[in-house]
Amino acid sequence: MKRILILGAGNAQIDAIRYCKENNYEVYGCSYTNTDRGIPLLDSFKQIDIKDIKAVSEYAKEIKADVVYSVGSDIAMPTVCKVNEDLGLPNFISSKTASICQNKNLLREYLGQDFVGNIEYISVSTLQEAMSFNIFPCIMKPVDSQGQRGVYKINTKEEMEEFFNKSIEFSSSKKLIIEKYIDGPEISVNAYVEDSVLKLCLVSDRIVFNELPGGIIKEHIIPTSFANENTVEKVNDLVKRTIKKLNINNGPVYFQIKLDGENPILIEVTPRLDGCHMWNLIKNYCGVDILASSFEKLLFNKNAEFKKSYKEGIYRLRFMCEKPHELFDRSKYNIDNNIYCEWYYEDNDIVKPMNRYMEKCGYVIEVI
Repeated sequence: MKRILILGAGNAQIDAIRYCKENNYEVYGCSYTNTDRGIPLLDSFKQIDIKDIKAVSEYAKEIKADVVYSVGSDIAMPTVCKVNEDLGLPNFISSKTASICQNKNLLREYLGQDFVGNIEYISVSTLQEAMSFNIFPCIMKPVDSQGQRGVYKINTKEEMEEFFNKSIEFSSSKKLIIEKYIDGPEISVNAYVEDSVLKLCLVSDRIVFNELPGGIIKEHIIPTSFANENTVEKVNDLVKRTIKKLNINNGPVYFQIKLDGENPILIEVTPRLDGCHMWNLIKNYCGVDILASSFEKLLFNKNAEFKKSYKEGIYRLRFMCEKPHELFDRSKYNIDNNIYCEWYYEDNDIVKPMNRYMEKCGYVIEVI
């Protein structure tokens, strides 16, 4: 029986935990907290900070794990890859690539200013350094956070000063990256690479709360309406060049991209499944299961057979969101005619602060 160690046991990782349990694997987990929603689903759990590579490695050896993995977590991937490397376990990417992708400044730096699709930026650790950036509006965000935490759109020097401390609070390294703001629609790309070949490159529309800072997600929609045929070709080219530059030869890759006219501008790329359950939306839309394919490749070196069968209609993944610290009330949300629904909270649960503005409390997949 295969033994899997999943880093994190929150809402994003539950998909992976369930998949492994459904396939009769022994599933172990670790997290810095012992309150994650997925912990009761695990065969065994140990409270470990997933950034602690040594502790995770010792636990993986203790349980004789066949592979260490995670989904939906940027901070998990450097640990995942380093532990797998050290223990001789299967890996999609190197720990070097994982570390580059996890740090927004390192990613921009590694791609280089001449990389088409990169963006003007500076990295800073003090307000004085931040005030030297003179392109407005701009985006200010921690180099090493995730889930839109600490991300602010800055329009003036005064706002730079106002939000600097609020943003850097979310950075464990106390560093920020400030980037030119792209005033265009946002798309996501879910890609899958196998033996250096791009086997899937699916573009979707990413809908955010425009009234809130930081691009907090509201919905994902496929097929895309934001990107025309010419733009999709440019997106495919950007994806191929990025995975080649980063030496991503296998596994899932998730991109956040903004459109400047018809030109795609890279916002973030991470060599993992996203944290928004997009694999589930994609599976319902075209039959391709990138979650299953990822584990089958890791555990058995099995190549994916992506037999795409695109369905009619527009498919949407919509989050049920609520402000942090509020009592959750499921009756507030219209979930009629969904083809999939999952709640993160029970009625009267207190919504936990993550991005501190509007938190995911569940999601539906629907045809609109």
